[in-house]
Amino acid sequence: MRPVTETHDYEFKVKNAKKFIAKGDKVKFTIRFKGRELQHSHLGNELMTKIKEDMKDIGKVELHPKFDGKQMIMVIQPL
Repeated sequence: MRPVTETHDYEFKVKNAKKFIAKGDKVKFTIRFKGRELQHSHLGNELMTKIKEDMKDIGKVELHPKFDGKQMIMVIQPL
């Protein structure tokens, strides 16, 4: 994903992530930042918070959002 991901793409990715979690798999969300997007890391934090809220009914955060170079990573595991 990117910090400026459109709503349809976001909903599609979250829907697929819910399918994987329902099967008992873990899901890793990665937000990639390019160029000047790194200066707006708050957009990535807001997107990760939105993902946490959408996934809280079927999964919990195993690895909280953190930066790894130009990427922000979060892992969610089934409840």
